[in-house]
Amino acid sequence: MDVSYDGTDFSGWARQPSRRTVQGVLEEALHRQPPGASVPKSVVVAGRTDAGVHATGQVVHVDVVPLSAPSGRIPVSPEGIPDLTRMAGRWNRLLPGDVRVLGARLAPEGFDARFSAVRRHYRYRVSDAPWGVDPLRRHDTLAWNRPLSTDAMNEAASSLLGLHDFAAYCKQRDTGTTIRELQRLEWRRVDEHLLEVAVSADAFCHSMVRSLVGAMLLVGDGRRGRAWPAEVLASGVRDSAVAPAHGLTLTAVDYPPDAELAARAEQTRNVRQRIE
Repeated sequence: MDVSYDGTDFSGWARQPSRRTVQGVLEEALHRQPPGASVPKSVVVAGRTDAGVHATGQVVHVDVVPLSAPSGRIPVSPEGIPDLTRMAGRWNRLLPGDVRVLGARLAPEGFDARFSAVRRHYRYRVSDAPWGVDPLRRHDTLAWNRPLSTDAMNEAASSLLGLHDFAAYCKQRDTGTTIRELQRLEWRRVDEHLLEVAVSADAFCHSMVRSLVGAMLLVGDGRRGRAWPAEVLASGVRDSAVAPAHGLTLTAVDYPPDAELAARAEQTRNVRQRIE
């Protein structure tokens, strides 16, 4: 399933007791199927997002119990296969307006939304206008009250690309690895006041993108030197500002060819389990 959401009013992706989360409302809609429909298990997401973070290209998979016989109340194709286009329409009628299922399809053999992924892409938006942010963009754009230099930020970003231990840019956890391959960290000025940074990696640890953005902004407005983000990376000590969540959007997730999905998922699982 391809999913888009406005993260403003959510306490992040992951289901939490007594909190409104994207996973919670999506699973509720999936469970509200007509009598006779299969009941899905918990959904698996490509990348968990924090409270306030948005997505235009989130990917989710769900394993369902096969139907023993098609139900007359479930839309099916002439071949008896569930019509997922019509089902997506049903889900969207059940979902709140800040979550949409953009499309759904039967997953290839071996597909795993999380472990089969080879790359995630994020975008962060910033306005350095002296008057703040356009009111229509206030939910997905950060207001920065100092002029920013894209040249300075891109020079600083270039020293962070590649395979590194990003412990200095991640919120520490007891398990897991902070070694990541940062493949893209590129700033551009969209118009006179609006800037965007495109960030891509094989995976991201907790708060990594927002920490990278926070460091770049301090370089961009001149409060830190262009070499400072690399010095922080080398130190391994968390010493960077974390940019607010609302400027961040997950835009896409890349997967290998269908024939390589299962092998990629197995490889990723083995690496994660060995490290943890």
